[in-house]
Amino acid sequence: MKLLTLARDLTRRKARERSGLFVAEGVRTVEELLRSRVVIRGVLTAPQLSDAPRGASLLASLVARGDVETVALSERDFSTAAETESPQGVLAIAEIPRRSLEDFAAVNPLTLLVLDAVQDPGNVGTIVRTAAALGATATVALPGTVDLWNAKVVRSGMGTHFFHPAFHATAEALDAFLTSAGAELWCADAKGERIGARERPARLALAVGNEGNGLTPAIRARADALVALPIAADVESLNVAVAAGILLHALRH
Repeated sequence: MKLLTLARDLTRRKARERSGLFVAEGVRTVEELLRSRVVIRGVLTAPQLSDAPRGASLLASLVARGDVETVALSERDFSTAAETESPQGVLAIAEIPRRSLEDFAAVNPLTLLVLDAVQDPGNVGTIVRTAAALGATATVALPGTVDLWNAKVVRSGMGTHFFHPAFHATAEALDAFLTSAGAELWCADAKGERIGARERPARLALAVGNEGNGLTPAIRARADALVALPIAADVESLNVAVAAGILLHALRH
């Protein structure tokens, strides 16, 4: 399949899941992709990439590598695959890293950040980036969560996806992993006990819920503890990405 046709197809989640491929768009994101060990299938470029020095430098790097198929397109053709309103003229197709809960069975200490039906792409990208910055071992997305490899999520992650383990799992798989690994599940909830009120275990999964509805009943029922942040009484809640960051900071060893 031609790269342009493939890039267009990968705007659909089913196509990404079927092929195991994703799209990384924009100068900074592609720069980070080139620095990583993620396998790149090809790159599409448009004339505007050379308009800025940073873009021109990236194009020169691609040409110098020689091991990545790079296809130059007209601005019009490129726009049919780009998902940003003002494309920067570079888009890469790469393989989604194969990761699973079993990869972390022997990790100790362990901090998993669990996304329970978190749906906003910008929030999820920010959360993945924050999890990496604050030392989380991995980020696990449960059903109902936006695709971690959605182009907007990848852009919001600003390259973090290529270095920080982030992947999807079922609630059943998470439950089995927590039991076998001897890890506790703490869930963020406004009615929970104040974070820091109890000593965190060495092996821990922290779950944050949907932006509007909070935790799903299945995850809430599985929780070993509900934890909350102390916030002003006249503020109902925090943005899920902000809350996840503060909680992870509080739980750092």
